Amino acid sequence: MGGFNLQDLMSKAKSQYESLQRKMQETVVEASSGGGVVTVKMDGRKQLLSLRIDPEEAKSGDVEMLQDLVLAAVNEAGRKIDAQMQSTVGGMLGGLGIPGL
Repeated sequence: MGGFNLQDLMSKAKSQYESLQRKMQETVVEASSGGGVVTVKMDGRKQLLSLRIDPEEAKSGDVEMLQDLVLAAVNEAGRKIDAQMQSTVGGMLGGLGIPGL
């Protein structure tokens, strides 16, 4: 097959997969909304690690605003994870040596 070794490719793919799993666990992003009223931390598996709401804002009683700010911060963290993982996966696929990737 002209130097194409499927077993070697599968071995590299498994190694890359394991590396990606580690990277996902190690990657942590932080995002905030409302000028820092709500701050979240999320890992590469999109697990929410922490959520902080400014206590003064919580006292305001505007629950709907706080809900919107939580959603905005969580969604922004998810976008940041997506961007980092896309960059990581793209680099790993290039390292496999598959023509066209």
